[in-house]
Amino acid sequence: MDGGHVEHRPAGQDLPAVELRRSTRRRRSADANLEDGRVVVRLPAGLSDEQEAALINRLVRRVTGADRARQQGGDDALAARAHELADRYLDGVRAEVVTWSTRMRRRHGSCTPATRTVRVSARLTAAPGYVVDYVLVHELAHLQVPDHSEAFWRLVDRFPRAERARGYLEGFAAGQLEAAGRRAAESDPDD
Repeated sequence: MDGGHVEHRPAGQDLPAVELRRSTRRRRSADANLEDGRVVVRLPAGLSDEQEAALINRLVRRVTGADRARQQGGDDALAARAHELADRYLDGVRAEVVTWSTRMRRRHGSCTPATRTVRVSARLTAAPGYVVDYVLVHELAHLQVPDHSEAFWRLVDRFPRAERARGYLEGFAAGQLEAAGRRAAESDPDD
């Protein structure tokens, strides 16, 4: 590789093998994709250890979430599931577009009632099916009630595992915060 350095990192507990390609030609851009079962990350040379670790983590999560979404049937399968849930729990309300999103880092899903678009975080592809179903029901309910009023929660609570799914998502969010805190502590040069 001209003007760069390649590093291989073995697969971890929840992550595939990673190949880092640092380039002196790159100034700002970074990207990643899946190649032969490993995530190849291309990034500028000369980043601080903190910057590099954060960038690698974000790109690997994005690529692996997108890959799991594809393995689960992609957006088409997610939309079909949304339609089934809408028929069963929400009187057939329909979104025009239902997609996995690799860009959501903090939220589990989102709904834009004006365009009837529902997005679900690809981070949830590893979650139990009832959790993804709950997020779909929650977002679809926003097509009928755009706020989080009592009427909205009555709709969402038609889903029989709503309370259990909320508990899972609270634990999932807490785990994400804890992991972020560990990463920050590990990269703190004062420790």
